[in-house]
Amino acid sequence: MQFPFFPVALLLGVALVGGANAGEADVRTIHGWVERIEILPEGISLKAKMDTGATTSSLNALNKERFERDGERWIAFDIIDPEDADNTVRVERPITRHVRIVRHDGEFQRRPVVAIALCIGPHYREEEMSLIDRTQLNYQALVGRNHMNGIILVDSSETFLHRPRCAVDADDAAEPEEHDEPADHDEPDDPGSDSGA
Repeated sequence: MQFPFFPVALLLGVALVGGANAGEADVRTIHGWVERIEILPEGISLKAKMDTGATTSSLNALNKERFERDGERWIAFDIIDPEDADNTVRVERPITRHVRIVRHDGEFQRRPVVAIALCIGPHYREEEMSLIDRTQLNYQALVGRNHMNGIILVDSSETFLHRPRCAVDADDAAEPEEHDEPADHDEPDDPGSDSGA
């Protein structure tokens, strides 16, 4: 049986290009399941779990305080200082929305959501992150599909393949640093990291 040439060639072309538009460079990079990321503009560097099963990223947020600024709803929260676990770094962001998470035990949890700019390897992207106490988990940040879509592929057998190196402007890029060692144990499930987030 002979196959028509045009449909087969068209399918092969789409497969080889990966769905990218003609003339566009493929900017996707392969990352490990744990990577170092940087929160911008504060420059806070954290180890993060790269979770393709989570719709929305989440961030460890302690001592949350809601307030109003110029008629908008804001939230201030602390992140454990990655340089000194006894200290915290205060961060403030406007609240974009709230999300209702269905936890593994069937209970609901309401979380504030803010826009956070992350530097992940060479990629800069500002997307939403839900704020939750992650102190019982191995990593302060969980990077979901919203921060990875179209730019990051995850190799589940690797860790720490990239350092944050986003250019602040065209001439100013961060220096790459040597790789960190991964944790010896798996992270417990992140309750509700995917359900409706």
